[in-house]
Amino acid sequence: MATPKKTAAGTWRIQIEVRGQRDAGTFDTRREAVEWAATRTAELKALAVGGKVGAKMLGQSRTLNDALKKYKEEVSPGKRGWRWEFVRIDAITTKHAAWPGKRLLVDLDAQDLIGWRDARLKEVARSTVLRDMTLVGHALETARREWGWLSENPMRDVTKPAEPDHRERIISGPEIRAMLRELGWGRRKPVRSVAQAVAHCFIAALQTGMRAGELTGLAWGDVRSDYCTLHAGRTKTGKARQVPLTAAALRNLEALRGWDGDLVFGLKSQTLDAMFRKYRARAGMEGFTFHDARHTAATRMAQVLHVLDLCKVFGWESTARALTYYNPTGSDIAARLNAARGGSAVPPTR
Repeated sequence: MATPKKTAAGTWRIQIEVRGQRDAGTFDTRREAVEWAATRTAELKALAVGGKVGAKMLGQSRTLNDALKKYKEEVSPGKRGWRWEFVRIDAITTKHAAWPGKRLLVDLDAQDLIGWRDARLKEVARSTVLRDMTLVGHALETARREWGWLSENPMRDVTKPAEPDHRERIISGPEIRAMLRELGWGRRKPVRSVAQAVAHCFIAALQTGMRAGELTGLAWGDVRSDYCTLHAGRTKTGKARQVPLTAAALRNLEALRGWDGDLVFGLKSQTLDAMFRKYRARAGMEGFTFHDARHTAATRMAQVLHVLDLCKVFGWESTARALTYYNPTGSDIAARLNAARGGSAVPPTR
């Protein structure tokens, strides 16, 4: 083991050599220098060996928390939702019961992760546990594939909770009107407050089915007379799409002219979410979220659009996805059948 030497500046410098490869570092304390040398020596040995043996050697010096930290620093920043992923990783590594964060990767197995999963299921919903497991699983897979810290991903052997039932919440007319009153919306009122901008954003979600992030990122330069363009970097799927605008939808957007020079609504996603929740509580209501406006819009549009057109509007790659948002009642379908056949149960003859 190399010995650290104190410099004239009072720091500690240490040099190592492993099979012809040299490295050096300077640290504030002798202990930090020794710990770095041990870790870096293991890394260089693993790189020299390669394969499963090399991965095992790297795993002897890295913990599960190390993998999540590196993932947060190198992978998460490239994602559109990086802020929320930062928060999720911090919560996982510091607050979760039974989290095996200090476990060396070489010793980590499925049972460690199963214990964490079961502890989480006692505290939060299945959907939250699924998101946490997906994130950790991807971090471990990245550590295996790209960093060579693992020879196998133990998350592959952990059974995930069943997918939760998808929300089927439609926001009713009275609920919509109550929200708009509370937000200070008026058909001919100029937008002079953040609350009124939120009201127009809510209406736009109901009219177009766009997500909160798509709406808050919508620029005036992307608005046309009968459609608006969502660029690849602003959509959840990472693919650009055009969203049609009815005359009413265009009037709603045009009412915001002058509110913000670049963005239509002049809102951040966090502000929209917080304000919507605040005014929903003021209106004495609960049980629906801003995202439920997208579900409501899809159910309404499905009455008049072909399923392929519906998929284009909402950015779905599979027609099966339309069934998640399209939830007509039996009475709705019966009414359309009666209208199409004049009330007759017998198909018309040729």
